[in-house]
Amino acid sequence: MTNISILILAAGASSRMKGKAKQLLPWKDTTLLGHAIVQAKKVSDSVTVVLGARAEHIQNAIPNTVESIHNSNWELGMGSSISKGVQHILKENPSPDGILIMLVDQPLLEAPYLNQLKSKFEKDLSKITATAYGEKVGVPAIFPKHLFLELTQLSGNFGARQIIKAHKKQISVLQPEGKEIDIDTIETYNQLTKTTP
Repeated sequence: MTNISILILAAGASSRMKGKAKQLLPWKDTTLLGHAIVQAKKVSDSVTVVLGARAEHIQNAIPNTVESIHNSNWELGMGSSISKGVQHILKENPSPDGILIMLVDQPLLEAPYLNQLKSKFEKDLSKITATAYGEKVGVPAIFPKHLFLELTQLSGNFGARQIIKAHKKQISVLQPEGKEIDIDTIETYNQLTKTTP
């Protein structure tokens, strides 16, 4: 069995959400964060959430079965959250075959898609398996062991995409078929809640 740890990035301030904590917006019978956790837990028992802005408020929504850490430097950008999250995972689970990094605000990318990513990764454990965004690729993505050190060295606003770019010859890509929508604004959220069963 391939050992995959999952890191959910949920540290942002949701600055375009008109004062609402995006992580706690209702989604189906839970919240965006709750939904992301449920999907991740269907793929791996090792799930870690990185919190930042409003961490104390959001922490209450995280079940005891899930690790959560607080990135006090969350304002420095996504890279610092990835670095801190990966360091934590490697302390708790020293030898995963890969680390799957996902966002809290892509609720249409559910367990079946994450499992597809995992299956593709299992065909070659040395390659990054990433999500297509037109000509570009990004997260959700699974990073192999030999890139863990690079993940821990990320900082500032340079997220996982920087590592994906640096290793573009070692990438396996999965098409999300329109499900890769990020909820970055209240308008997008309202539209998705209306059209998602």
